[in-house]
Amino acid sequence: MKMEGQFFKAVIGALTVLGLIGCSSAMTPAARTTAEVSAQDAASSNFKLFFISYRDGARELYMMEPDGSRQTRLTRKMGQVDYAVASPDEKKAVYVTDGDGNREIYRINTDGSNRVRLTNNSADDYAPRWSPDGKRIVFISERDGNGEVYIMNEDGTDQTRLTHTAGMEDDPQWLPRGNTVAFTSNRDGNEEIYVMNPDGSNQRNLTKNPAEDWNPFWSPDGTRIGFVSTRDGNREIYAMNADGSNPTNLTRNPADDGSGMFTWSSDGRVLPFVTNRDGHREIYIMNADGSNPRNITNTPNADEDDPVWLPDGRILFLTNRDGNWELYTMNRDGSGVTNLTHNPADDTRGIRLQPGTYN
Repeated sequence: MKMEGQFFKAVIGALTVLGLIGCSSAMTPAARTTAEVSAQDAASSNFKLFFISYRDGARELYMMEPDGSRQTRLTRKMGQVDYAVASPDEKKAVYVTDGDGNREIYRINTDGSNRVRLTNNSADDYAPRWSPDGKRIVFISERDGNGEVYIMNEDGTDQTRLTHTAGMEDDPQWLPRGNTVAFTSNRDGNEEIYVMNPDGSNQRNLTKNPAEDWNPFWSPDGTRIGFVSTRDGNREIYAMNADGSNPTNLTRNPADDGSGMFTWSSDGRVLPFVTNRDGHREIYIMNADGSNPRNITNTPNADEDDPVWLPDGRILFLTNRDGNWELYTMNRDGSGVTNLTHNPADDTRGIRLQPGTYN
């Protein structure tokens, strides 16, 4: 069972693409001194935001500065871009487009130059994720008749199949600064969270539950994996140890808490998530153990989606509070809300943030 709404997911999450480097602060903005704010802002001022926009009539890839300025189109008439993610050094991005009749993976420099097609076959290739060192990319391909996890070098060479099952694999996620890949598979009849080495060896089921478990997301230190599960009768956000032990329901609410994006802060202390417990989609934030959930958007006449952390400690999110989908930022307490895109067309995100590297 996947998260509903491909618009909110576009691979999954999805919707825009974020290429970020740096770390968010362990303190709230209000708790930092002027010197600390200046030091952090200087250290993290070199990141860019990548997003997907319909403003030119198709889903195209754009880039902008953290304050929303210098919005630049990177792709032109290459089909509908539905996913992208920047490399760890932020010099390149990989994206997925259907310009050749099926979904293929391309690489492009983040200034829009040197577009390179990495996959080339008649089946769909999608969901690329960079390795922490930026040298390899895991992705999903249907070239063998069903979705399987593959790996390739960052230039597209040496494409190697890692899984060999009759089921569907999805959502590959690299361990931050490590050599383990988490992914989703229904090889056992329902969706479960698996991990493996990047050569495909040592594949093991971590969840082992008759309910649906999907959307694995590593904590910044790699010791825990967050995921969505229906084992309590509705979609809830869980976390477990990296070996699958101690699965814990973090949200514990009869509402739908698992249909949107979620990610730990870089200090691992708090976790924003999307919920409809107020009758529509709002962004909440909770402590990493699930305690103290609180609404930080509070917009009863709009929907919010896809919260992710920026290196300067803000949260980037998607909202339709202005009548169409725009990208906004806010502080972790919900203050300082700012519209970055300001366009009558929909501006969205098309990716999940790569954990550990960009949050």
